[in-house]
Amino acid sequence: MPFDRIACVSSASPKAREGLRQLAAAMLLVPVAEAEVIIALGGDGFLLRTMHAYLHTGLPIYGMNRGSVGFLLNEFDCENLRERLGNAQPHQLRPLRMTATTIDGQRHEALAFNEVALLRRSQQSAHVRVLVNGRQRLENLVCDGVMVATPAGSTAYNLSAHGPIIPLGSNVLALTPVSPFRPRRWNGALLPHTAEVEFEILNPVHRPVDASADSKQVRAVTHVTVREDPSLHARILFDPDHSLEERIFNEQFLH
Repeated sequence: MPFDRIACVSSASPKAREGLRQLAAAMLLVPVAEAEVIIALGGDGFLLRTMHAYLHTGLPIYGMNRGSVGFLLNEFDCENLRERLGNAQPHQLRPLRMTATTIDGQRHEALAFNEVALLRRSQQSAHVRVLVNGRQRLENLVCDGVMVATPAGSTAYNLSAHGPIIPLGSNVLALTPVSPFRPRRWNGALLPHTAEVEFEILNPVHRPVDASADSKQVRAVTHVTVREDPSLHARILFDPDHSLEERIFNEQFLH
């Protein structure tokens, strides 16, 4: 669809700021409150922050790479940008909702488009009980950490922890351990996207664990629940020859 009112946000990097200057010289930009679409200039991390910051607006976001990897981003080019926006393909990304209880009884909620991760915060391994849909699946996972990753996030931290790459539209989540010690041969699991995952931290005083939902961190947790939030979604736009689905598919054949 054509977009007439375009807003642009950028990271603080010199490269992104220069991109914003070029874009502002090439077209009329409007404030986000008046926009039909948001252009985000930066890296993958900045795009994630933009998705969180403007989720409430429902506006589609078209990211252009002014960072390094740019897995979630289109190529930066100011020419024919309105035409590119009109031809861009949308993807709906639904976030995970993390509910974390800390050792002092406080309750925190946060959203994650990539993953919810638990990590030990001391030299000792974490001991974690894992439940799926209320049923205990692992009595005691001894590890450096464990995460639940979305398809969009499966090529990020999940992949570096040797988790599976998940194609978009597969309606599954990855449950992936980080450096598991016991059970010795457990490498993780694929779960339906409707699953609710619970993590109970065993001995949280002497083996403390932190939890994070994308960039939101909660320290010293005792219990964490993770589920997909079906009431929310971010709309991300991609050039037809640069779709997120195709890039996730291609990642499975890299060597």
